[in-house]
Amino acid sequence: MRVPNSVVLPVGTHVDCCRKEEVKRKRHDIMAKIAAMLVERKSNLAHFINNLEGSEEPEFYVDQWERLKEMESCTLTILNLVAVNCTDHRDIKKLEATILEHVKNEELFPEVIRVLPPVYRQVEAAIVDIAQSEEMADHGMMDLQYLLSKLSQWEHLANLDRELLQDILRYLHHIGLVVWYEEIKHLESTVFLQPTFLITMFRLLVRYQLVQQLESIS
Repeated sequence: MRVPNSVVLPVGTHVDCCRKEEVKRKRHDIMAKIAAMLVERKSNLAHFINNLEGSEEPEFYVDQWERLKEMESCTLTILNLVAVNCTDHRDIKKLEATILEHVKNEELFPEVIRVLPPVYRQVEAAIVDIAQSEEMADHGMMDLQYLLSKLSQWEHLANLDRELLQDILRYLHHIGLVVWYEEIKHLESTVFLQPTFLITMFRLLVRYQLVQQLESIS
């Protein structure tokens, strides 16, 4: 809801636990609840914005107003829910096909038709090789300059410069192959070649009722 031009594909699992008529009813119920939630969100945002604009000293709330207006402008496209039986490989393949079909829809994803220079694919393949090499640490963290030097060892990437590498890393971060927090000062020189490591770490550190769990330790 906070990302501009988001596209969401709801997926309903455990179809094998329901009767056919139940699946149809539940699908309709879920889509109706999502639609109601979006209407309520739009109404709440409009209400908050009106309150700020009608306050006695609106100049004190400019930052909040701008954030709310930005959220209000975010469009959200909800696709039809896909019901799957996760124990049936055919349903998984059907879900995969549905996702690919939507991704190739130029109306939903205008950037899908963008043609990338060959060097993007070359760097992507080289980074995959580095990430899978035996010398790569499990955490997958690598200094940006060191990564550039490693990539430059490939004959066809010998002329790769830092600026082009950063452009390519932005693309690879966008598609989820790597994670690069260029906007965070302390992390801008670090590239995470193994995003799954970050997910595992966050699962260990960020958990429900963590504070209560820590306080319970004597």
